[in-house]
Amino acid sequence: MARTFIHPEGTVKPAVPLNHGVRKGNILQVAGQVAFNEQGEVVGTTVAEQTRQVLTNVKRVLEAGGASLDDVVMLRAYLTDVSHFAEFNEAYAEFLGGDFPARTTVYVGLPPGLLVEIDGLAVVD
Repeated sequence: MARTFIHPEGTVKPAVPLNHGVRKGNILQVAGQVAFNEQGEVVGTTVAEQTRQVLTNVKRVLEAGGASLDDVVMLRAYLTDVSHFAEFNEAYAEFLGGDFPARTTVYVGLPPGLLVEIDGLAVVD
């Protein structure tokens, strides 16, 4: 079974050696997405603004790979500051609605200006 490399139409290709997503069979892995818009510019200065942009980017990769947020079984969130946790959760819940996938949240260093990164795993019916 071949892998399909996912690159949402209209987005800037990553400057690092990775693809936005990879699908093999009914499994779609979304690479870590950050708060870049289609032109590769950082969107937002707060964790809430960036979380909404990051989740929009995750959704775009899912859709380009033939999936949706309903197919996501796991999201991993990477925050740069533990004090952002409550604000992140609020924006996350607002974006995703009610039935949440499993999630892990860890604290990491990200390039300057970036406050959150999210990757995900979807299983497509």
